[in-house]
Amino acid sequence: MDLLLAIKVIIMGVVEGLTEFLPISSTGHLILTGSLINFTGETQKVFEIVIQAGAIFAVCWEYRAKIASVVLGLASDVKARKFALNLIVAFLPAAVLGVLFSKKIKEVLFAPVPVALAFIIGGLIILWVERNQKGAQNGTDQHDDSHARIQSVDDMSLLDALKIGLAQSLALVPGTSRSGATIIGGMLFGLSRKAATEFSFFLAIPTLLGATVYSLYKAREDLSMSDLPMFSLGTVAAFISAFFCVRWLLRYISSHNFNVFAWYRIAFGIMILITAYTGAIQWVD
Repeated sequence: MDLLLAIKVIIMGVVEGLTEFLPISSTGHLILTGSLINFTGETQKVFEIVIQAGAIFAVCWEYRAKIASVVLGLASDVKARKFALNLIVAFLPAAVLGVLFSKKIKEVLFAPVPVALAFIIGGLIILWVERNQKGAQNGTDQHDDSHARIQSVDDMSLLDALKIGLAQSLALVPGTSRSGATIIGGMLFGLSRKAATEFSFFLAIPTLLGATVYSLYKAREDLSMSDLPMFSLGTVAAFISAFFCVRWLLRYISSHNFNVFAWYRIAFGIMILITAYTGAIQWVD
């Protein structure tokens, strides 16, 4: 792997890690970045999915104590079994719908206008949910989540998990953002901002690892051992950047809402339309 390719791989890994858990769609940013640095092709598409594992490893490390307690308590701890079951229930809708319809969705919706609309509509939904959250607080501190029905991921019911799982399935539409759908969906269904964000992190583990394994399996005949250094370096870059992003986001939501991401999504959606119309960015291969 030459130096120029290594630099491109690191850039893509950093972009993945920084955008995977923010409600701004990592897919859109990877397409933009790949086009700008000329990092495109079939192998590169697989690369963009596989390096998600690096972002997931960052979550696993950040929440290693919680994950360990759940795994070790499955045989004897009712709360651990409940949490694991909630993750399974939330994971299934996107997994089933993804296997059944992802190819068709990509053929029909992976185009500049639908992707841009997903960005803009998602931004408007975030603004609407945050406005409702502020109204529900009845004059208390605008970042106080004490009014929320669910304050901790351990307080969620199976129905809560199913609702968030259905919200996550909306992310099959390109430009929607998996984290945005789960976090904002969670808040809409009664979770506090912190609980919704943390459950989005945990739900990403089976979802993105499943997508990584499935992508590698489908592309197994097109990949070779020579691709291993590129995939490994990208995964490490994604891990490091995601690690800092996760910690930053948890601090950020303690004193801020998601409005800034909403406006960013709207601006990004408009940028997609402009660059697609002018031909500056090749949004569809």
